[in-house]
Amino acid sequence: MATIGRLAGVSQVTVSRALSDPSKVSPATLAKIREAIAVTGFVPNALAGALASRRSRLITALVPSITNIVYAAMIKAFSERIRAHGYQILLSETGLDPADEEMLIETHLSRRPDAMLLTGIHHTPRARRMLLGAGIPVVEVWDITDSPIDLCVGFSHAEAGRAAADYAISAGYVRAGTVSADDERAARRKAAFVARFAPAAEAAIEAVDFDGPASLERGRRGLAELLDARGFAGGVIFCSSDLLAHGVLIEARARGLAVPADIAVIGFGDQDFAAHVEPALTTVRVDRPAFGQAAAEAILARFDGTGPQAPVTDLGFRIVARRSA
Repeated sequence: MATIGRLAGVSQVTVSRALSDPSKVSPATLAKIREAIAVTGFVPNALAGALASRRSRLITALVPSITNIVYAAMIKAFSERIRAHGYQILLSETGLDPADEEMLIETHLSRRPDAMLLTGIHHTPRARRMLLGAGIPVVEVWDITDSPIDLCVGFSHAEAGRAAADYAISAGYVRAGTVSADDERAARRKAAFVARFAPAAEAAIEAVDFDGPASLERGRRGLAELLDARGFAGGVIFCSSDLLAHGVLIEARARGLAVPADIAVIGFGDQDFAAHVEPALTTVRVDRPAFGQAAAEAILARFDGTGPQAPVTDLGFRIVARRSA
């Protein structure tokens, strides 16, 4: 900064002030300082600035998967809103192991972020202690709870499962199966679906559960197992994601099964392709960008001291009825 000051003809203190709060420097002086920065290629020390101002202008975000469109769309909306207010995002992928999430929470907190976004509401006891002790805004997304760490933006996965069952029952289905990936939230949706559908079922509800993430291949294997190994004789299949549901549709077509006459399929997520597969997929829609925007607004409201008014924001979901069920 001393070099920048000499080139711009100002003091090092003025350079520091221009970098930390440009509004405190005249436009002419600020232009000289920025020209000197451009000439030298100077990059301000953000860590030193954070120590001085106690603000890092950094917000960290942890998601199970950076390639899953469900989380990608949410983070994109979150990041756009946050960056518009002068903050930057540090993003990490946790997978589905709470121990891995705990390790990453510790790593991210060591960077002294101004706030943190987490996916889900279930964390290890040590992770919760670290987050509570950090004294920063923490927003948990994609789920709701009456006891968030700080802020919560999501919906009830159990209610989503029950709503899918209610839809299937109202459509006249009396047999059901499920195909699910390895995800605690997916397990809650499945359990709620099974509990709600069971009184109307004429046969046991068969379940195929996979260790690992959803994929087209696992969707195809899921239907194959239901038909070949579980004695599934037709009915509705509730999938933990649209990706698995798409795989089920592909396997059904390969076997010459009519959808929804022979089997019906309900997905989850209303991903971009859901309306364009054949037949179009009935699914549970959640507004992914809205989750990211609401999480950003909750954090920004904490920063400016205006709120939010309630720690829990339930954005809900809705059933989108198409031709697959």
